[in-house]
Amino acid sequence: MAAQKGKDLLLKVDTTGAGAFTTIAGLRSRTFAVNAETVDVTHTESAGQWRELLSGAGAKSARVTGSGVFKDAASDATVRDYAFNSTIRPWQVIVPDFGTIEGPFQISSLEFSGRHDGEVAFELSLESAGELSFTAA
Repeated sequence: MAAQKGKDLLLKVDTTGAGAFTTIAGLRSRTFAVNAETVDVTHTESAGQWRELLSGAGAKSARVTGSGVFKDAASDATVRDYAFNSTIRPWQVIVPDFGTIEGPFQISSLEFSGRHDGEVAFELSLESAGELSFTAA
């Protein structure tokens, strides 16, 4: 993947459950990480006593984090409502020239900050809550 503008990485949510995704907030920075737990199956006869892992085992998870400013009162209210009610909704993470990751996520953290001479900003963390799909760009 060639160098891309960070602003082109989008975070969208399906607010109605009807499959229509809308961009949420004005994110200034965001990250997406996929994790896979390992299952260690090392035993006394493992070659050279090197660790062995069981392929395809363990739980997979994804985490999305972002920070920025809300673009309007509606997106502010949506995110706040999802955070307070532990709502699980379909989200999309769109990575330019790579593809789209889509699936259910729950807001696990929502923080607000502000300087006396600046705007109120937020930090958001989403945790995967089910199977994710990937569609190549």
